[in-house]
Amino acid sequence: MANSNLAIANVCDQIEVFNPFDGSIIGTVKEVHAADVKMLLEQARIGVQICAALPRYRRSQILELAAQNIERDAKSFAKLITQEAGKTVKQAEKEVKRCVNTLRLSADEARRNAGEVLPFDAYEGSESRQGWFSREPLGLIVAITPYNDPLNLVAHKLGPAIAGGNAVILKPSELAPLSAIKLVDYLFEAGLPQSVVTVATGGAELGKALVASREVRMISFTGGFVTGEHIARGAGLKKLAMDLGGNAPVIVLEDCDLEAAVESCVSGAFWAAGQNCIGAQRLLIQETIYEEFRERFVALSSKLVVGNPALESTDVGPMISAQAAMNAEKVVGEALQQGAKLLCGHLREGACYAATVLENVSHNSLLWCNEVFAPVVVLEPVTGLDEAIAFANEPDYSLHAGIFTNDLNKALSAARRIEAGGIMINDSSDYRFDAMPFGGFKYGSLGREGVRFAYEDMTQPKVICINKLN
Repeated sequence: MANSNLAIANVCDQIEVFNPFDGSIIGTVKEVHAADVKMLLEQARIGVQICAALPRYRRSQILELAAQNIERDAKSFAKLITQEAGKTVKQAEKEVKRCVNTLRLSADEARRNAGEVLPFDAYEGSESRQGWFSREPLGLIVAITPYNDPLNLVAHKLGPAIAGGNAVILKPSELAPLSAIKLVDYLFEAGLPQSVVTVATGGAELGKALVASREVRMISFTGGFVTGEHIARGAGLKKLAMDLGGNAPVIVLEDCDLEAAVESCVSGAFWAAGQNCIGAQRLLIQETIYEEFRERFVALSSKLVVGNPALESTDVGPMISAQAAMNAEKVVGEALQQGAKLLCGHLREGACYAATVLENVSHNSLLWCNEVFAPVVVLEPVTGLDEAIAFANEPDYSLHAGIFTNDLNKALSAARRIEAGGIMINDSSDYRFDAMPFGGFKYGSLGREGVRFAYEDMTQPKVICINKLN
């Protein structure tokens, strides 16, 4: 990789990046340590001044050109995602398209979202004043990203941050950093000054040191709850934006289009080998159609081809590592010991774990209560909408939910009553459009992604008020 600012740390340590399917080494990156944070901050400090001084049209041009070039080279990006993250070819290609869209949306924000005129004369006592507010950069943002969407989730941090005139220290997952580095290289090639984005790949101690830095004005983090809590405790007085996962419910009512519901739920449960924070994990099916839904769902799930993600015929690629697959296997095994019934799957070979469907799962089990982040789904019969909503709202955290019904009143009632950041009607929970606000309800959710909403989080209003003395 050509990214020069990976080399700012004077270290010999290397992080090897492995193909999760066959274990081959596909690249190495320099490991940056907590002791190198001072150098990272020195470079980022320059970037803060440079990016803030870039006119909006120039920020927009850079983002648009990067999007254009990534679109041109989409196949090479998709291949890299498949190699380092294990996504199937089709899934990787879709992620590249979303990244292009995310950068273009960011370019639009740089052009249009500069502030507003304030109606001072709408309030008695302010008749002689007029003015506006502008949106100004926060300064330095630390972005910490996961392995499951190694390109587009990075774009969701960098695009809005650059559009808002900020500098970024990017800490991508050590398990899949190559797509992030390639994205940054394309931003540089599009004209972004190199000090604006500094890539630092390393472990937990590096992250801890970055989070604690007083110069950092915002932490944008996507990852797990435990890490999120550590970040919140160590961050001090700075803005936090966090997407910390979910345990998505999808309600299937008897009046729905059953074939469409089955197909959508299979995709929602097993996309990206289930390593998807809005993936369908608990399917709450009205008991009058439960047996038919189960039969169709299991039949379709059993046909999914598991294996080499580089093959067009593969539906479910490997998980990020053999250890991740073993963890999923363990959670399912514990659920089976507690009385759950296996309907299909629960077969592991290396990092590959077959699409797994269970029923009769204990509501005290980890599989019911926690995010599994694996190709595992639970089927649960419900008497009707009220019971389904009660089950849907049980977890302390919630990103998305879904409901299938042809009754608009029921759909809107569910949308109002379900505690989640997004309710997908006649769609699985895993639908996401990159312009919409994205985040969770209840415990652990801070702020929103989605380009416009992240951009507004990453900027601060400045009021200019003119008192007309004459």
